[in-house]
Parts: sequence; C-alpha cells; structure tokens
Amino acid sequence: MNKKYIYIIAGLLSIIILGACGQVAAPQAAQNVRTLYVDGSGQVTLVPDIAYINIGVRTEAEDVSSSLSQNSKLAEAITAELKRLGVDEKDIKTTSFNVYPMQNYDMEGKVTKTTYVVENTVNITVRKLADLGKLLDSTVKAGANSIYGISFDVEDKSAAIDQARELAIQDAKEKAEKVASAAGVKLGELQNVNVYTSSGVTPYYDAKMGIGGAESMAQVPVSAGTLMITATASLTYEIK
Repeated sequence: MNKKYIYIIAGLLSIIILGACGQVAAPQAAQNVRTLYVDGSGQVTLVPDIAYINIGVRTEAEDVSSSLSQNSKLAEAITAELKRLGVDEKDIKTTSFNVYPMQNYDMEGKVTKTTYVVENTVNITVRKLADLGKLLDSTVKAGANSIYGISFDVEDKSAAIDQARELAIQDAKEKAEKVASAAGVKLGELQNVNVYTSSGVTPYYDAKMGIGGAESMAQVPVSAGTLMITATASLTYEIK
C-alpha cells in the first residue's frame, strides 16, 4: 500500500480517537446552585499604647557651616533630652536631613541675600503615653521647632484582630439564618468565606484643654483617642 495513504488513514484514526476521548472527558454541565450571600461586621475598641512623632530642627544662617553647626548642637540637645526622658536610642530614627539655599530678590528680580537652611527630622517612638505631653514640651524647650505627624497605635493588635474577625463571622452567620428564615428556605453548606480587617485612630480632645494659652504652656495637651479594629466577613451559603 502507498505510504501516503497509510499516513492519511493513521491521521483519520487519531482524529477519531481524540474525538472519542474528548467526548468521554467532557464535564457534565454544572447544575445551577442557589446561594445566599451575606456580609457581617465586627469591631473591637482599643486604647493606644504607643505613639509616633516627627520632631525636627530648622536652622538658617548666612553660610552653610554656621547653619550646620547650629543645627547639630540643637539636634544633640534634643536627643539628649529624649534619652533623659526615657526614650530608647533605637526609638529615635532620622527620617530626613536637608540643606538648601534661601534667596531674597529685589523688585528687579536680582538676588539681594542668600542664606542656607538645614533641616533635621527624627521619628520618635513613644512607649509611655502618660509622658507624651511632657516629652513634647521638653523637646520644644530644647530647641525643636517642627513637630508634626503624631499618630497613635497599639503595639500588638493580633488578639484584637482575631476577636474582630470572629465577631464579623458570627454576625454574618446570624444574618444568614435570619434572612433564610424570613425567605422560607434552609441554609446548606458554606460555599465561600472572605474576611477583611482594617484599623483607624479616632482621636478625641477635652474641650477644656485647648492648645495655646497660659495653662497649656505648662504641658502640651494631647489625647490619644481610641483605636478601632474593624473586620468584615462575607459568607456565601448554598440554599437547600
């Protein structure tokens, strides 16, 4: 027999075999499954036990050397004061150090004066919140002229996150049972679970303690507020 015809017959047999296999392996059409989707939420309130603050020194002089020297002295004094107040050296981290010229111009746009600015900023981790106001007041007296970005947190939130997650799932389960009961159906197996967690600080301030004025000069008033851990759970059940 001609080899050409042998190849053609072999090819046809392969197609037939593959086609048969494809029919056997083809999955059956999935049955439509009725589902019930619900969301639940859980919240846990915590009192912050740690704070992060940016404390900076800004100096300006007619030459770079003088500005750098002034800045270094003030930065050293602030660091020494922080350590005296109990802040660990590992909790004092430099976040930015900038040196740049500042120029004044006359009406004709000509430079009349050039000075040099040095900015040195450190991020402080405060672990004794009861001393926070005293710390801010002392660092200002030591030479700090830039304080910003105060934020509060809880050093270990793992237990609270677990609790919020459990509350969210329980809330979703209860909602699913109520919805199923109201609709006159029964819940089947749990098909899908998604849980998300988030946290944010909600600060509060005593109206009697305004920033500024003779009374507040003794110690800077700062309120940590509360830290809210929020979890959201999305459950999908089969409907029987």
